[in-house]
Amino acid sequence: MTPPSSTAQGDTQQLQAVTLLVSGMKCAGCVRAVENQLKQYPGVTDATVNLVTQKATVVMDCSQSPPASLAQKLTDSGFDTQVVPETQGRSPGPESSAFSLATLIQDLTLRQLLFAVLLVLGSALGHVESWLPIPIPGITSMGFHWGLATLALLGPGRLMLWDGWQGLRRNAPNMNTLVGLGCLTSYGASVVALVWPQFGWECFFDAPVMIVGLILLGRTLEEQARIKANRSFRSLLSLQTPMAYRVTAEAGDAQVSSHPPELISVEQVQPGDRLQVLPGDLFPVDGVLRAGETVVDESMLTGESVPQLKRPGDEVTAGTLNQGDRVQIEARRTGAETTLAKIIQLVETAQTRKAPIQRLADTVAGYFTYGVMAIATATFLFWSLVGARLWPAVLPSEAETLHGTLGHLAAQPSSSALLLGVKLAIAVLVIACPCALGLATPTAILVGTSLGAEQGLLLRGGDVLERTHQLDVVAFDKTGTLTYGQPQIQQIWLTEGSAIEDETQMLAWVAALEQSSRHPFATAILTYAQSCAMAIPDLDSLEIKTGLGLEGQFQGQAIGIGSWRWLSEAGILLTDCDHQRAQALMDEGCSVIFCVQDQTCVGAIALRDRVREDVQATLDKLQDMGLQTLVLTGDRRVNTQALLQELALPETAILAELSPAQKAEKIAALQAQGQRVAMIGDGINDAPALAQADVGIALSSGTDAAIETAQIVLMRSQLKAGEIDLGDVVQAIQLGRMTFQKIKQNLFWAFSYNTLGIPIAAGLLLPVFHQALSPSAAAALMACSSVSVISNSLLLRRQFR
Repeated sequence: MTPPSSTAQGDTQQLQAVTLLVSGMKCAGCVRAVENQLKQYPGVTDATVNLVTQKATVVMDCSQSPPASLAQKLTDSGFDTQVVPETQGRSPGPESSAFSLATLIQDLTLRQLLFAVLLVLGSALGHVESWLPIPIPGITSMGFHWGLATLALLGPGRLMLWDGWQGLRRNAPNMNTLVGLGCLTSYGASVVALVWPQFGWECFFDAPVMIVGLILLGRTLEEQARIKANRSFRSLLSLQTPMAYRVTAEAGDAQVSSHPPELISVEQVQPGDRLQVLPGDLFPVDGVLRAGETVVDESMLTGESVPQLKRPGDEVTAGTLNQGDRVQIEARRTGAETTLAKIIQLVETAQTRKAPIQRLADTVAGYFTYGVMAIATATFLFWSLVGARLWPAVLPSEAETLHGTLGHLAAQPSSSALLLGVKLAIAVLVIACPCALGLATPTAILVGTSLGAEQGLLLRGGDVLERTHQLDVVAFDKTGTLTYGQPQIQQIWLTEGSAIEDETQMLAWVAALEQSSRHPFATAILTYAQSCAMAIPDLDSLEIKTGLGLEGQFQGQAIGIGSWRWLSEAGILLTDCDHQRAQALMDEGCSVIFCVQDQTCVGAIALRDRVREDVQATLDKLQDMGLQTLVLTGDRRVNTQALLQELALPETAILAELSPAQKAEKIAALQAQGQRVAMIGDGINDAPALAQADVGIALSSGTDAAIETAQIVLMRSQLKAGEIDLGDVVQAIQLGRMTFQKIKQNLFWAFSYNTLGIPIAAGLLLPVFHQALSPSAAAALMACSSVSVISNSLLLRRQFR
């Protein structure tokens, strides 16, 4: 993605999108800190950071500052950063996505986790005497627990403490800052109790041990869940094969060459190269089958499990699996131009675009850790100075022990209000979880966009998901969308008094003009001309009248083709006979293209398209979802009568005779009434409407302009040679709705967890129920919150079937 250059105050800025791999982000606070640093860097106009993929997308003027210096700045501030190089094609496997296990887990190695688990088990074993009357010399002593706590902080907790200190020093405290403060405070209070027993404090060295162990365990589960959430995307990456077999000797199209092929890197493949693909291999590039027949598994890219038979002349797609015989293909699109590479690029881009609802979480995250530290301080001051006096019963007497909700608050009775305040403040620091806020949106977007890619549905980002959730109206283009887009010629005739006598000459002119068009009518005319073995002349010039027709020069003559409206606007008249003939054909549902020579109509061609079989079922499903459906078409209203009758649509549901600009204006008028509109189309003439709509949905078999403008692309139409299933429109909207629902659920859980958990940790239940959370219990709940958010996102895979 390279944004267009912009000019400001006479200086031209060459803006470029740069991807950075950022390590060390633990929570939403880290994301906020990284984004703020990036946006303050000279030349940076925008920056988006994704906690789940550990990547940042920066739009910057590289002429002012090189990306490497930006990466170095982040590295110096504590976030190890690398610039992801732009290559023609991506290397295969999950490593290229920067989403490998080594990147995700970072400093949390299995050895550290095992060490932490052993410390937790040792701490539990040290309390066995309180559970069973079995004295174990040595391990029940306070010195043993002090040793375990010291090992926990100097071992697996060391990096956690260091990262927390670095965040505090940078004025960007994070989750490790809160956890580190809790561990050091509990450790320090226990050391005071051990060294000066006259204070009457208790030792709770088990708290830092349990906090470190449970936090590390929770993070391991969280990272494993993240990897599972990104499974679909990594599966896409694994479809990129690194090598290809190039056939060096010439071979005919009728058979597979027996010459040994040359093994080369897929990046060396050029369009036009002959490649050999063996049974069980992935097709390395997009191409055309030239020799042999086979069956191809396209399920990873289309969601359909039935293999497709491929014969010479059929197109094959990079990443699909050859399940039949050895074949040869001719490379057509390589590197970043392949369908698979474009899918991966779209999915990666989608995962960096945030939903507007995420702004709420980002705003909260920016002040979260400061707020938690303030609440912890207030908790300590309140219970040590005021709370214990107001409710003296909360302090355990010498004959009783105060128990917590998930663990004991005090190992031995103590009347110290100061110690009570310390313990509750530690619980507040530990239970607060900015991670859940930071993971709520990106994990759902990651699962949703990757899952959509499996089904051939590409959603460009979280903002698209939110707009999809809010849709009220779905508008369709007609030709090539509701219809097959493969019209057949019904009639060809010369007008009364035509200056030419041969229909073949007129058809040749029309075909010459249509050669530059991708409109279905053009395809039908060119196919017919080729079937007649007709010689198509070359034009001297060509001008496209968008939405109206085509004009050109041929051997000094001005020729053109266009619609009835084009004739009217040009002031070209028809005889009554020709008018009646064209009108009768249009009443039957045909479209008529008129051919003009030197401002005189010389003939016409009538074509007719068929409505897709799945249109009615699609419209019914959309209506069941509470969506209003419209048809926006450039055809004359009389041509749409057959469509009205076949689909049982009300007359107001079809807006005909619209130019591309008028389609966009109709959508804008609906939006002015407060409606949220989706537009489905495939042609250049649909691009303005797709851009105007809240959600543009394009068929990937359509024009590049439509695809680039749309927010959702239905890839199945390209992968299946133009065949589309309009049910994909319903699936795309359902996926958008379900993913956005997950985002809302995750944010609700994250906010609710902190809203309820922090007051309880601060002692809300102490005065009435004499219940409080120990620091260890708070650590367990904090770890569960992040895992719960990711697990809820993973449920989307089961629900979207």
